[in-house]
Amino acid sequence: MSQQMSAIPVITIDGASGTGKGTVGQLVASHLGWHFLDSGALYRVLALSAEKHCVALSNEKALEALAEYLDVQFIAQPGHVPKVILEGQEVTDTIRTERIGNEASIVAAYPGVRTALLSRQRAFRKLPGLVSDGRDMGTVVFPDADYKFFLLASPEERAERRLKQLKEKGISVNLADLIEELRKRDKRDEERVIAPLKPADDALCIHTDHLTVMQVVDLILSKL
Repeated sequence: MSQQMSAIPVITIDGASGTGKGTVGQLVASHLGWHFLDSGALYRVLALSAEKHCVALSNEKALEALAEYLDVQFIAQPGHVPKVILEGQEVTDTIRTERIGNEASIVAAYPGVRTALLSRQRAFRKLPGLVSDGRDMGTVVFPDADYKFFLLASPEERAERRLKQLKEKGISVNLADLIEELRKRDKRDEERVIAPLKPADDALCIHTDHLTVMQVVDLILSKL
């Protein structure tokens, strides 16, 4: 990394699926006027691309090639999540389904895939600064980040949050199934060989079960 690049400040917000890191990260970035990277969206887009091109989730080499040449754009939308364009088609909502999320967890376990996407993630580091959320932002992608946070929440709490989101979209799901899927995803993320889900040694861990989104945001901002 160049000295010029390392001088650009970075805040990392890591955590398991459903801990609220994406929402919190966007609000922190908006407050600071910084750029925002939803790293998980890259893996979701890759999973969708694999489906589109009939690439099996077990084919690591083919997935690595897809990751290397992934045709994706993130278009900022003030006050909203970035618009995601895959090969000229908007997929902002499509990549947020439970199915794509589970598939993203599978492809993210491959070392070659993670290596292929590493430079793409680091390219988001631009002035005046970057807020980046994911699972290995503070440990692997931006180990020199100025501030590192790790959000925690129980599977039950995370499933309740997800259930509420899905109901608002008119999607009916079973709470017990959501909890089970989250536990499976956590296990995959925590046990993968490369870049497992864990807090960086110098990260501040925040338990969010009994906190609102804005309380988490305010807590993070108070530490800067």
